[in-house]
Amino acid sequence: MSLVDWLVLAISFIVIVGYGLKRSRGDWSVHSYVLAGKQMRWWVIGLSIMATQASAITFIGTTSQGYADGLRFVQFYFGLPIAMVLIAALAAPAFHRSGVRTAYEYLERRFDAKTRTLASWVFLIQRGLGVGLAIYAPAVALSVILEVPEWLTILVTVVLVSAYATLGGIRAVMWADALQMTIMFLGIAAAFSCAALGLPDGVSVRDGLDLAGAAGKLNAIETGFDWNSRYTLWSGLIGATFLSLAYFGTDQSQVQRYLTAKSLNHSRTSLLFNAVLKVPLQFFILLTGVMVFAFFIFEPPPLLFHPAERARLEQAAPVQIADLETRFGQALDERRGAADRFLASREAVDREAFVGAERRIRSVRAEAVALAEKESGAGTYNDTNYIFLTFVLGYLPHGLIGLIMAGVFAAAMSTVSSELNSLATSTVVDHVSRYIRPGIDERGMQRALRWSTLGWAAYAAVFASYGGRLGSLIEAVNFVGSLFYGPMLGVFAVAFLVRRVSGDGAFWGMAFGLLSVWATKFVFPGLAFLWLNPLGCMTTVLAAVVFSGRSIGRPRRPLEN
Repeated sequence: MSLVDWLVLAISFIVIVGYGLKRSRGDWSVHSYVLAGKQMRWWVIGLSIMATQASAITFIGTTSQGYADGLRFVQFYFGLPIAMVLIAALAAPAFHRSGVRTAYEYLERRFDAKTRTLASWVFLIQRGLGVGLAIYAPAVALSVILEVPEWLTILVTVVLVSAYATLGGIRAVMWADALQMTIMFLGIAAAFSCAALGLPDGVSVRDGLDLAGAAGKLNAIETGFDWNSRYTLWSGLIGATFLSLAYFGTDQSQVQRYLTAKSLNHSRTSLLFNAVLKVPLQFFILLTGVMVFAFFIFEPPPLLFHPAERARLEQAAPVQIADLETRFGQALDERRGAADRFLASREAVDREAFVGAERRIRSVRAEAVALAEKESGAGTYNDTNYIFLTFVLGYLPHGLIGLIMAGVFAAAMSTVSSELNSLATSTVVDHVSRYIRPGIDERGMQRALRWSTLGWAAYAAVFASYGGRLGSLIEAVNFVGSLFYGPMLGVFAVAFLVRRVSGDGAFWGMAFGLLSVWATKFVFPGLAFLWLNPLGCMTTVLAAVVFSGRSIGRPRRPLEN
């Protein structure tokens, strides 16, 4: 990056942190740190919810996913609007009227302490893993830019973001989120525009999309039913609905957002705001990746997008890599020629020639990835995570590079700071103040929240060091969540909807649901992870009802809302 890019990045960082801290001035109480004094407006909450989910993984992972796999991933979000409407109708009113500070506090009021504790621990474990991936994503960016080890960039990122999250509390985090979303929108729009304007003279955006469509990149909907296919219409409408219900309806990092609202109406409006905008936003981000694919039809891409890996293979396996480079270059020339002929003639024979050349490119690239895995000894190597960064750093004008990298860091800061705050809140409210230091005073609570934030940052950094072994970042983060979210949704579903469930039933039902998900994934490793969410939810609900029937004593009544 040039000096201009570094200045843009630095100014963006200073403005975001300064704006968030300025908005949080005047009230440093625990109530403000955790719930922002319940004074947040719907649009701030809506942008914060969106920013918390739209991590740096969205920039690096989703755009690269669009390049590699086209628009199919958008089906993952089809269930989100359905989930948002249901949460606005059921979960938001229940949480608001109960006056809780964490989602899991509600479970104790509805059931008992052990159910609350189990649910909180499940959240802490899976969200701690998730925030590790959110830290790893910008670390990938920095390692490519600065050509330094990823562990160093992980350490720097953790130190900077944890300091910001520790000082600001939820109010600072949410106001910063609103500004960060603006930077993210600008960054993605700039990337799309540069890819479109980078097409050769005489090649329009429509031409580029036609070529991408010929390569199968515009196939957004797959109606076939396949349990092992990750992204189909059915997994999106069913599996992803359950995942979205669990994430936005039971995860403290999201529930805490709409618990800060001035009123229930503000909370509901923020959720519906996301229901309307989220799918179009993700579609546009994926489309940006598709446009980058069209750009690289005319501008030869590298055999491997990770520059350090390319350099390492040139030293470790010079003969093999030279052969692959030669075949890759020939396939690129064939594809470029076929693309030009197809755009000129629109004939099926030229289209087939283009598709055939694209298949050969994929085959050679797969051989290169396999060679990288073999030479490194790693179980998995995924080049996808470096596609978008290669485009940004190699082909965008100075200034815009800094803006897009600011978008990456804005996304990372919003997600990591939000999740560290929610992890600290659940740790202190659900555990420290109950079991370790009962009766803790206001000042002690403040110290505990800040120390807990730092502790979770350290935990996330350790897990982040394994991020590169999990393949595509955007898929990895949702796979981790799917191992836990179904049972979490199930226990809240019985809390909201099923009267005759006891505390014992809820606790053992959730435990059984977790075991069923993990056992299913072990026995059927090829099963698409989205299906783990309805499986975990339904087994938890059924088990909770069965175990309640065997419980001694009368089930507790639901909370009066």
